[in-house]
Amino acid sequence: MDKKIYIIGSGFSSLAASCYLSKEGYDVTVLEKNDSLGGRARQFKKEGFTFDLGPSWYWMPDVFERFFADFGKKPSDYYTLDKLSPGYEVYFGKNDSIKISDKLPEIYELFESIEKGSSKYLKSFLDSAKSNYDTAIKDLVYKPGVSPLELVNSTTIARVTQFFSTIRKQVRKNIKNEKLIEILEFPVLFLGAKPSNTPAFYNFMNYADFGLGTWHPRGGMYKVIEGMVSLATSLGVDFSKNANVEKIITDANNSVKGLVVNGEEIATNLVLSGADYHHTETLLDKNLRQYSESYWSKKTFAPSSLLFYVGFDTKIKNASHHTLFFDTDFDRHAEEIYDNPKWPSAPLFYANFTSMTDVTSAPEGKEAGFFLIPLAPGIKDTEELRELYFNKIMNRFEEITNQEVKKNVIFKRSFCVKDFEEEYNSYKGNAYGMANTLLQTAFLRPKIKSSKVNNLFFTGQLTVPGPGVPPALISGKIATDLIKKSQK
Repeated sequence: MDKKIYIIGSGFSSLAASCYLSKEGYDVTVLEKNDSLGGRARQFKKEGFTFDLGPSWYWMPDVFERFFADFGKKPSDYYTLDKLSPGYEVYFGKNDSIKISDKLPEIYELFESIEKGSSKYLKSFLDSAKSNYDTAIKDLVYKPGVSPLELVNSTTIARVTQFFSTIRKQVRKNIKNEKLIEILEFPVLFLGAKPSNTPAFYNFMNYADFGLGTWHPRGGMYKVIEGMVSLATSLGVDFSKNANVEKIITDANNSVKGLVVNGEEIATNLVLSGADYHHTETLLDKNLRQYSESYWSKKTFAPSSLLFYVGFDTKIKNASHHTLFFDTDFDRHAEEIYDNPKWPSAPLFYANFTSMTDVTSAPEGKEAGFFLIPLAPGIKDTEELRELYFNKIMNRFEEITNQEVKKNVIFKRSFCVKDFEEEYNSYKGNAYGMANTLLQTAFLRPKIKSSKVNNLFFTGQLTVPGPGVPPALISGKIATDLIKKSQK
């Protein structure tokens, strides 16, 4: 079998797969439709400001360490990590915020000061979360999603009830303070689903939060992309930018025969797509698509986002590097994303000021602001709506943090549903992929290996293990293992 392989897309999962495949002796070329590498994790620079366009949270540092260790490297060979203290701050109203320490004993003290007796339950909860984390990260998430038997072992059998309960039920069983509840329910939002629809087993995200802490790569998340590209290049991977894949060509035996890239045909008998799964299947003849439009329309997708990248000519006060604004109804906003999709009436939002801890991201005396509003995928997206919501959140930001900042905006750039569709071919403009609900977990997610086209494989957030940067790294490894197995 020819060991030449083309990878579509250059996001985290594609880059991870390119490294693993090259290490295994494959001749790897990565095709990226945009003019810069990184997929959704690209970078935006303007007037001395630097922004990560996509992922901004560095959680689960052990997954990154494990990835680089597979090549005899360490993250520190490519970028410098700083542990954030506080990890993040949550606002519940004007001058009413809670800062999450980077030290677990201080988090216990915080909980106890807000709700007497809660630290005892938090310790028990985190013991369970750590145990689940060890089970998930060291074992389950590295399974290829081929069979339900992958989930069956002595550990998961003992915890089977956690797959049929929810994070919401588990958290609210013993914690009664609404602020503490929202803090404990927040991490599963990274999985793209409501706490009421997320299996209790996923409390391992709380261990990732409180137990492992929140980190920041100096220079931004794009430093991780640069590190992975450097590693891949050293392993012999070729990169081709502005390379738009328009068609996957198959032969009479339904095997990959080639690609049409920028109007030109390239011969290949092996393809891995890290691009949007739904989009990739539209590059095939209709009879060779595994999943129908009806299939995709019935799935629960993680939110899209309205993002703003803002340059301020002053330093921001009364906020942290990562700041969450939970001053409105959490459940109502979730309903307007998942149950009754529409523009949110009073959205929760997130603000990120990397320049508070990283001087490289803004000129001296200025601040780089990243604002995110979770939205339902597929909703109407206009410049007028973007401007309306920018003013909504900025008015609240000023009121809640007791400062005027709109007058200090030098520039702003927005990114929303239409941009996710146009720049990443994202299904309905989703930002994070498919939610990790019970019926969309492990073997119930779209498959890595095509069942209809020989030698076509998939990686990334719509297949296993799911949304998020650490899962994307893992997905690249899983895809490589399946490709190797299939080529024997």
